[in-house]
Amino acid sequence: MIPKFLLTAALLAFASPVLAADGVTIVDPYARVMGANAKSGAAFMVIENHADADDRLIGAASDVAERVELHTHKADANGTMRMMEVPEGFAVPAHANHALARGGDHVMLMGLKRPLAQGDTFTVTLTFERSGEVTVEVPVDLERKADHGAMGGQMQGGQMPGQKHSH
Repeated sequence: MIPKFLLTAALLAFASPVLAADGVTIVDPYARVMGANAKSGAAFMVIENHADADDRLIGAASDVAERVELHTHKADANGTMRMMEVPEGFAVPAHANHALARGGDHVMLMGLKRPLAQGDTFTVTLTFERSGEVTVEVPVDLERKADHGAMGGQMQGGQMPGQKHSH
């Protein structure tokens, strides 16, 4: 058995935000795949910009997939939701946040090089116009409900409930 304090420490490590030197913080990252033999998956997170200037997520990379793209869902002329690449990336205004969430903007992992199972982790390097590269450890969470945590719009004043940040 794993001592309770070690399990708690491991969980806190995943919950800790990743902070870039220029004020971009990545909160609550996680990934999902559809089945053990999935060839694609997606990563979700909240990007917080604590800087005085706007920033933009312009790219992502990971060694777990052949291709990594920034995607969103948009309705076509018939009202059917379609997933599409967003080559210009996602704006993250100064002192605000941008959620990469299921059914919306996300990091798309295509051509997975290995199966991703519940509890696995991998890294994604996010590239921002101003903040440069930020590498994020992303846990695979196949059990998370669509409205869980920050991904369900539970942001309060730019922060997740109970999340404290030092500026």
